[in-house]
Amino acid sequence: MSGLEVSARLADRDFQVDVEIPVGEVLAVLGPNGAGKSSLLDVVAGLTVPDVGYVRLDDRVLTDVAKSVAVPPHQRGVSLLAQDALLFPHLSVEANVAFGPRSRGMRGKAAVRLAREWLRAVDAEELANRSPGSLSGGQAQRVALARALAVHPRVLLLDEPMAALDVTAAPAMRALLRRVLRAHPGEDSAELREARPAATILVTHDIIDAVTLADRVVVIESGRVIESGSVTEVLARPRSRFAARIAGVNLILGSAVSGGSAGLGAVAEGTTEVFGRAEDDWTPGGHAAAVFSPAAVAVHLEHPEGSPRNVFRVRLAELEDRGGIVRVRAVDGPGAAAGLAADLTPAAVARLAVAPGMEVYFAVKATEVDVYAY
Repeated sequence: MSGLEVSARLADRDFQVDVEIPVGEVLAVLGPNGAGKSSLLDVVAGLTVPDVGYVRLDDRVLTDVAKSVAVPPHQRGVSLLAQDALLFPHLSVEANVAFGPRSRGMRGKAAVRLAREWLRAVDAEELANRSPGSLSGGQAQRVALARALAVHPRVLLLDEPMAALDVTAAPAMRALLRRVLRAHPGEDSAELREARPAATILVTHDIIDAVTLADRVVVIESGRVIESGSVTEVLARPRSRFAARIAGVNLILGSAVSGGSAGLGAVAEGTTEVFGRAEDDWTPGGHAAAVFSPAAVAVHLEHPEGSPRNVFRVRLAELEDRGGIVRVRAVDGPGAAAGLAADLTPAAVARLAVAPGMEVYFAVKATEVDVYAY
């Protein structure tokens, strides 16, 4: 295929991952800390040679353990942009960006011209003569992006590039990355088209990064890819608790059971059945999931009577301010109700006097729950 193929196994890290990124695609990699995201980047960059596996980029073999091929990192055509800009402190901004082209044999004046072009492309030309120590976090990241792209990498690795930026700098950096990574017919310069990476891997914990920048998403947990698909598919119909949490929805995984009426299905997790709307074919016995918004969950001090079909007794673990809404979350662990969340107004929190450690009831109507097989 044209693009990037990675298949790697690291026995000491219990890591075994296979991913393919077609040419021009941006792949977002999500997962909890220690899941194996950094291991994937290390293998692609050539910093780690797997016990078994390969890395192929277009018609080049960068790593092939079986054939003892391991192209050095600096010869792979791979650039990394991390959350720390890591600019050379003793060089000016311009010299930082020119460093890569010069190290590859470009003459001084040509490298400076190229550095100026890339600083202009990332809206940082006015910073050319500044020292890295005088830059803000957002400015430093723009310069680091220019430096990463000035060598025209075939693969761009983005390791939480917005994590260290403040709330004003992050959106600007995100917009800049989108402009660089996405084709804009009739608007892109020849230099930008030529420099656009063949494949980009974006490691992030921020759902906005995935939504605005990525074409596809993979979720890694415990060194394995546990789900993958388009951004819309993974966020709307997650199959892992991590993906559900980052998407801001509640998820219950179990097996499909009959719902008893057209358009209705139920997901069984242990002894608990969760009823909801089933839009697709519903085959009892297979893997199934139920997903619903925290905003659809009502919180009661006593077991509710009446219309709510799904009721869960939970112990509260935490309360989180989400800008005028308080998200109350249940204790994590085994069981259908583990980690479920509900959104309340501050007035409702005060009226119910909810606090960590309390036992309450979460109720959600079946019409607010989507159930699906996978």
